[in-house]
Amino acid sequence: MNPTAELTTDLTTEKIACAFSSHRFEVALPHLADDVVWTLVGSDPLIGLKAVRKATERTAKDLAGVTTEFQRQRTVVGEDSVAVDSLARYTDATGDVSIVASCDVYDFDNGRITEIVSYTVELSR
Repeated sequence: MNPTAELTTDLTTEKIACAFSSHRFEVALPHLADDVVWTLVGSDPLIGLKAVRKATERTAKDLAGVTTEFQRQRTVVGEDSVAVDSLARYTDATGDVSIVASCDVYDFDNGRITEIVSYTVELSR
């Protein structure tokens, strides 16, 4: 597939961004550019689809057995960007709870995510 060709899909950029931010990576990954850059603020950026895919696989594995409840998820949609502001409650198998606030900013080109910048902070309970 030509990476610069527009991706034909029923999903809007907002739905793609929300899927990624909600850990539904299988929905979002087909919409990432081959040269995507994901910056988790405070860490080195992940460059390329392979690196991002690997990180999402680790995250999915880490979240197996964890109940995730999104208490807030709101979006701001621009012409070629989407911001997703989330508040999530994670409960592990032992009952330990983490509450995490995050904001992910997505840049799109022809329906594909070219860059993600993620800000995340764990809140006190």
